[in-house]
Amino acid sequence: MQSLRALALARRSLPALRFLPNPRTLSTQPFAAQDDPLRDEVLVEGKASARAAILNRPFALNALNTNMALRLKKLYESWEDNPDIGFVIMKGSGRAFCAGGDIVTLYQLLQEGKVEDCKDFFRNLYMFIYILGTYLKPHVAILDGITMGGGAGVSVPGTFRIATDKTIFATPETHIGFHPDAGASFYLSHLTGHVGEYLALTGERLNGVDMLAVGLATHYSMSARLNWIDERLAKLVTDDPSVIDSSLAQYGDIVYPDKKSIFHRLEVIDKCFGHDTVEEIVDALESETARSNQDWCTSALKKLKEASPLSLKVTLRSIREGRFETLDECLVREYRMSLHGISKQVSHDFSEGVRARLVDKDLAPKWDPPSLEQVSDDMVEYHFSPLGEVEPELKLPTNLREAFI
Repeated sequence: MQSLRALALARRSLPALRFLPNPRTLSTQPFAAQDDPLRDEVLVEGKASARAAILNRPFALNALNTNMALRLKKLYESWEDNPDIGFVIMKGSGRAFCAGGDIVTLYQLLQEGKVEDCKDFFRNLYMFIYILGTYLKPHVAILDGITMGGGAGVSVPGTFRIATDKTIFATPETHIGFHPDAGASFYLSHLTGHVGEYLALTGERLNGVDMLAVGLATHYSMSARLNWIDERLAKLVTDDPSVIDSSLAQYGDIVYPDKKSIFHRLEVIDKCFGHDTVEEIVDALESETARSNQDWCTSALKKLKEASPLSLKVTLRSIREGRFETLDECLVREYRMSLHGISKQVSHDFSEGVRARLVDKDLAPKWDPPSLEQVSDDMVEYHFSPLGEVEPELKLPTNLREAFI
């Protein structure tokens, strides 16, 4: 059987960059300014011709906040301008790469009426993701552990993503009354067939092998072997993506899908999730479940029925629109959707979903509307409408930075 590395469908290609002369050798120990404890949330490692950003909120599974987004943006801009730096690495501390945005803090801010602080979070996070998606230097994300929501947003747009046997990927936003954001409508919609709709609507989890199979990861390594890869990257003096690719392949692992892999059900996923509406998708899944009685069908159907009906319809449209948009267009649209989603003008589903899942943890959200049939076209349309004269749209530096993907 062909290895899954050959099945990776979402490789990002970059033009070859010049080789770096006279590299500066730096310590490989993390360092942070001692007078600013907020800097500890993103640590920095210096290597021969690379820098590593380490997401460092292990107690919160490295969930992203506004400070982290701002610091990442500042670091990446400075590293891009530094001729001594050839490539950049991102990794997480503890048992997660990044569990996404710090939605509990967003919930608390909304409860306190601090909506502007929530807007700052989305604006700065999306700005960093655009910088990553247009970065002039190779980027290596080491997805060792939980990688969800915004965690995928700050890694998938980069050049290389290393999945491991500890990787758990998901975009579970429909279960908290939100939509897969942080660029998800771009990278999910560009996966093979209708896998993007399947992952976005159900929030189904993928392991590292399945991430490789659908193209969300570009390489695979056993977690125990990551130290070898880290040592190899620390010695590389290059800004050539092909050199980094070869090193990652040499020190990585060749893996094959097992019988439960998503790789073996792509055809059925396309058949069920290629329909025009969420109702039709649910009907198709019910028919497939009755016919085949496969566990994954039962699980997908259960997840759809537990999710916010409004979020499901908003999310399906988002993925479908993302298929025909550039990264910057997706981020601008997602910013609108996010601000409308937290505004509570149409529904309180975001606050209710976070409350039920992560605050009170009763797992019994009261969705409004409570059923797909009660979600009107106007409710969905509202999430995609312009923000208006008093609310500025997300401004990305598209005239200065053009996306490669």
